[in-house]
Amino acid sequence: MKTRTIGKSELVVSEIGLGCMSLPTNQEEARSVVDAALDYGITYFDTADLYDAGQNEIAVGQALNKRRNEIILGTKVGNVMNPDGKTWTWNPSKKHIISSVKESLRRLQTDYIDLYQLHGGTMEDDVEETIDAFETLKKEGLIREYGISSIRPTVIERFTEMSDGVSVMMQYNLLDRKAEQVFPLLQQRNNSVIVRGAIGKGLLTETFAKRLANDAAFPPFTNAQLSELLPKVEAIEPHMQAAALHYLLQSPVVATALIGSRTVEQLQNSLHAYNQTISEDTLQQIEQLIPFYPYVEHLIDFERYN
Repeated sequence: MKTRTIGKSELVVSEIGLGCMSLPTNQEEARSVVDAALDYGITYFDTADLYDAGQNEIAVGQALNKRRNEIILGTKVGNVMNPDGKTWTWNPSKKHIISSVKESLRRLQTDYIDLYQLHGGTMEDDVEETIDAFETLKKEGLIREYGISSIRPTVIERFTEMSDGVSVMMQYNLLDRKAEQVFPLLQQRNNSVIVRGAIGKGLLTETFAKRLANDAAFPPFTNAQLSELLPKVEAIEPHMQAAALHYLLQSPVVATALIGSRTVEQLQNSLHAYNQTISEDTLQQIEQLIPFYPYVEHLIDFERYN
């Protein structure tokens, strides 16, 4: 497993990270997936206080507590679970962030968080207050670095301009490449991308036919469009998941691509894909085949950064 450094930080992470939201709720099953990830060289583990109303952080903490010094741990903050346990309210205030980090530390069974991420963002937020909260936590040694999880160019531009954040988590895959429009901005500001949604809800794997049979879609692509497109991708490269992962890792702005695994077998399949070799020519052919849909909302002057 190769490693990369997150932005201007000293956080060195594996090119493939484990997105822990998909971990099973059974603690022993979750531990088996985490142990396998560690054994295969994965060093970045990502969760959020929102996942399963904090239960996911508990599972991650229990699975990693004896190997904490071997890994880089990321979690997220900014959402408050409502009493119904199903919906949440956005709260990026300093008071909420300062109080929430203590609960995350307790659930994760650790004294510090390597990468604390704002779990969303709007242009109506008091971003100075939010950044002050993260800087305070850094000074106190409760977090090492911070970043943001957002797909909005306006929010990303402002946050990276006003803060010393080191990362932006974004959905990015062969079916959704608009994140590439923000890459020049992030490279200028020495921020890295942490990729989520790397395999397009499984549509960029060898199981795509089964998913399409269940009427899967991936907006703006319809099921009918994907039913025509994905077999053409498979004809270029049968190992679709390998192509999907290696396409993402072509860019130096990408620090790590998260994979979600409910079982050890799913994890092994993803790592087998990562370990395959895909030629640049193959990746270019696939890129040219799949339509590119740019941002249509939250626009900035992208040319400013090219």
